[in-house]
Amino acid sequence: QVQLVESGGGLLQPGGSLRLSCAASVRIVSMNSMAWYRQAPGKERELVADITRGGRTYYADSVKGRFTISTDNAENTVSLQMNSLKPEDTAVYYCNAIMRGMNYWGKGTLVTVSS
Repeated sequence: QVQLVESGGGLLQPGGSLRLSCAASVRIVSMNSMAWYRQAPGKERELVADITRGGRTYYADSVKGRFTISTDNAENTVSLQMNSLKPEDTAVYYCNAIMRGMNYWGKGTLVTVSS
């Protein structure tokens, strides 16, 4: 069983930066991919960024150039560096991992961008 625990959410003003982290209970090198999703109030969950075992990354158009996903194999974490945050980035951010055809989710961390 894989457990994912997110941290780093909070309240900040537009233009600010925040770094989310997701700690996995197993070695992340065993994951096919890891990702960050988000769900804003009244909206469906959407993919923000993902990274494959080989290091290939994908970003949603809305965050390209502002967000960076990365992994730390020694710490078994995946992080999301978020810069130039906008009010529309407000959402619960979820960590996701795919391993052996199974999807695993964290419980989420809330990011609120507001002046």
